Amino acid sequence: MRNATKLALLLAAWALGAQAQPKFEIDPTWPQPLPENWIFAQIGGVCVDSHDHIAIVDRSNITDEEKQTNVPTPTFVMFDRAGKVVNSWGDLDVVPADVHGCSFDEDDNLWVAGNEDAIVQGYSHEGELILQIGTKGVFDTTDGSVDAPFTNQSRERLNRPSGAVVDPDTGDIYVSDGYGNKRVVVFDSEGNYLRQWGSHATAAERAAATPGTFANVVHCIEMSNEGLLYVCDRQGSRVQVFDKMGNHIRDIHIPRTDDFVEPEPVVRGTAWWVTFSPDEAQGYLYVMNGAEEKVHVLDHESGETLSTFGRAGHLLGNFIHGHTIATDSSGNLYVAETNYGRRVQRFNLVSN
Repeated sequence: MRNATKLALLLAAWALGAQAQPKFEIDPTWPQPLPENWIFAQIGGVCVDSHDHIAIVDRSNITDEEKQTNVPTPTFVMFDRAGKVVNSWGDLDVVPADVHGCSFDEDDNLWVAGNEDAIVQGYSHEGELILQIGTKGVFDTTDGSVDAPFTNQSRERLNRPSGAVVDPDTGDIYVSDGYGNKRVVVFDSEGNYLRQWGSHATAAERAAATPGTFANVVHCIEMSNEGLLYVCDRQGSRVQVFDKMGNHIRDIHIPRTDDFVEPEPVVRGTAWWVTFSPDEAQGYLYVMNGAEEKVHVLDHESGETLSTFGRAGHLLGNFIHGHTIATDSSGNLYVAETNYGRRVQRFNLVSN
């Protein structure tokens, strides 16, 4: 069955309220072999543009042993639908340190953050740097250094941001800021500060899941077709949903599904990254649960987890530090792994 036909049938079933749920199977042929001597390092993000080009951001942090026979993959690598490399670029002296997350805007510009840096960057589809917010290596802390206490308030500086997404209606840039700060901060299309919201949760606020507070890392940000911001409160194990002005709409909790309980303070949490099904209503929400190395398939409206797939491991379809997730126009999912996983896998949408 052709992808377009398959997707149309599935979307028709969803629209009729059918009980069928999306199911996925690993595609062992994707991506195609990399150019000679390239080797993946930690992959900090994966995202898909309007033409189903799949981009990854690679941290290029291969080991000394690997450098003897291999070369690091460029920071930005773009694949076509078939998994063939069609473009790559990245100057390690320019790109964010520890590149983290990526997204495409409506003009197919690529946006990326750096969770060991203080910048967000936007690149054209061809790889030209078009905007940078913040100053490389100058953090929103009491003295500008990475190890000093965070302030969570600068209008010019960031502190270890995790991602950025652009509003298609206004061009405003929403940043999850991030590993150092504990906020969402908004800039206009030229990088001028507009507003922010969010704070570091106290123990009581964390226990109460107080809206607008974050247990630790603000790990992702995505915008729905409704114009709502989905923000990963990773260690809070929830996705907080806000409108564009920062008003809290609801929480989507991602409870653990196994018997292992992490000791306090929770190090990993369950809410790592989100993406939506490609139908206009975005009937399904997909969440990467890095604590359990699995993907949650949720009913978007209710927030109920309908099913999960994946487990910890190195075999195809397993995850080691499953980190970010993206969807293409046919509903296929892409999962990028950092740390020891160091790969991107495609899961094809299959009918029930």
